[in-house]
Amino acid sequence: TSSLGVSYMMVCTESYPNVLAFCFLDELQREFIVSYDTKRINSAVRPYSFIEFDNFIQKTKQRYNSPRSLSTKINLADMQTEIKLRPPYQLTAADVGTVNGFSHPSPTKYKGIAPNQMLEPVTLAGIVSCVLSLLCGGLNLIRGVHAIESILQNEDEDFNYVIAFFLGTAACLYQCYLFVYCTVWRNFKSFLAFALICLSNMYLYELRNVWQILFHVTVGAFITLQVKLRQPQGKAPDYNV
Repeated sequence: TSSLGVSYMMVCTESYPNVLAFCFLDELQREFIVSYDTKRINSAVRPYSFIEFDNFIQKTKQRYNSPRSLSTKINLADMQTEIKLRPPYQLTAADVGTVNGFSHPSPTKYKGIAPNQMLEPVTLAGIVSCVLSLLCGGLNLIRGVHAIESILQNEDEDFNYVIAFFLGTAACLYQCYLFVYCTVWRNFKSFLAFALICLSNMYLYELRNVWQILFHVTVGAFITLQVKLRQPQGKAPDYNV
């Protein structure tokens, strides 16, 4: 946030309530405006010109580190209304970067109070599981296309086999997507995709031998485990500012 040519910024975990974050900045802003006049602010040329204000920052930070024990009354309703009217947004490097003294503004896309979480680095086992899952998806897709050709040539063929093959393909590809990207309920979605792989292979037991079914199920379980092991980066959730 900014006011009268002064910007206020804080660093906190993604789980910290956005209302409290902006209340913290608003309290700093109000105290700074009361403590320093515009003339002194504009005449500041050296770093840490307002180092004495750090005492108030530290005291306020300690209170906001334990939101339940805040000693002052905070009007959260007003701040929530303001956030709804003016939702926070994420600045990109292009928004604040300059080239040869000229800024290059770009339209800012609202992304919430924090950027998307990044996953842990990919391991060799994760790469292998993703490749095998893509292989299973490709095999299911090929068999599904052949099943369609068989139906066109012979009307007695069961169309449910085609559905089972394509569902298996979609589940394998979705497992790869979950392995690469961080989404909500990621582990639960991966388990559902694995269950779909198992069900589709159970239905296709007449068209596949035991080893083929075991291969598809094992690959599905393998990538499900890798999705589970590849967790988002960052510290454990807390309320430290």
